[in-house]
Amino acid sequence: MKVMFTFPGQGTQYPGMLADCPDTPVTRELFTQTRAILGSEFDHLDTPQALKRTRAVQLCLLISAVATARSLTDAGVRPDMVCGLSIGAYPAAVVAGALAYEDAVRLVALRGSLMEEAWPSGYGLTAIMGLSLGQVEKLVDNQTTWVANINAETQIVIAGSTTAMEQVAQQALALGATRAKQLDVSVPSHCPLLDAPAKKLAQAMQSVTVSRPDCTWLSGSTARAVWQGPALANDLAFNMARTVNWRDAMVAAMERDARLFIEMQPGSTLTGLTRQAVTQGECVAYSTTPLATIQRLAQRVKGE
Repeated sequence: MKVMFTFPGQGTQYPGMLADCPDTPVTRELFTQTRAILGSEFDHLDTPQALKRTRAVQLCLLISAVATARSLTDAGVRPDMVCGLSIGAYPAAVVAGALAYEDAVRLVALRGSLMEEAWPSGYGLTAIMGLSLGQVEKLVDNQTTWVANINAETQIVIAGSTTAMEQVAQQALALGATRAKQLDVSVPSHCPLLDAPAKKLAQAMQSVTVSRPDCTWLSGSTARAVWQGPALANDLAFNMARTVNWRDAMVAAMERDARLFIEMQPGSTLTGLTRQAVTQGECVAYSTTPLATIQRLAQRVKGE
């Protein structure tokens, strides 16, 4: 049986989140390494003002997730598989040994800047709960609104303009949706509106080495394992414009014998979504589970 590390995407961030990273030597080393790349920007990265920008949010998620994963690895809990939702794919690639952390910081900074510059205001994401994918697909027009995330059987996220999403949300509620909520994401991720910035990021990716991962790197878009560096680089560059299929990715992980799913910081959103997708194993979040419990669960899964 196998251990999977999962890496969250935007919407889980909060002010002061970097101070909540594991207080370990590997975290302190990571902070020093990050400050050397970003300079004084690092010292204000998780302030309320900074987190209004997509660039800062994505950098914080990268740093927090890598700090968590490295601290867990240092404590003897190692992943056999990794998977990240959207921006979470980058720390997943770092932890899998496919992407150098320094390169990830620079790419994520560029990714965030490209996304927020492309659509600075009036766009975003809205989560619809209680309807199936088929029902939501009938409500979006694929011109002003699109299906962006298939998070669970009845949790679908749409992307588009704020006005158009509000109209879809009202239609969804009238159709029987239990909730429709605009997310704390200021760009229309995972739809064709981000094709152009994705192509720019792919060009930047050509100057970076993306290697064969040391463990199974599962795409949160295609739900397939990716082993070749060029294919992994393509997935990283273009995942901002591709639909997320977290449900199928977690089912695929379970079919590959993943039985312990550990969500990196921040938050526990993915843990809830993963529990809805898998029928076997344990799903826990680092932020809400004692380290000793995680270590015990990992030993049990490994048969140690």
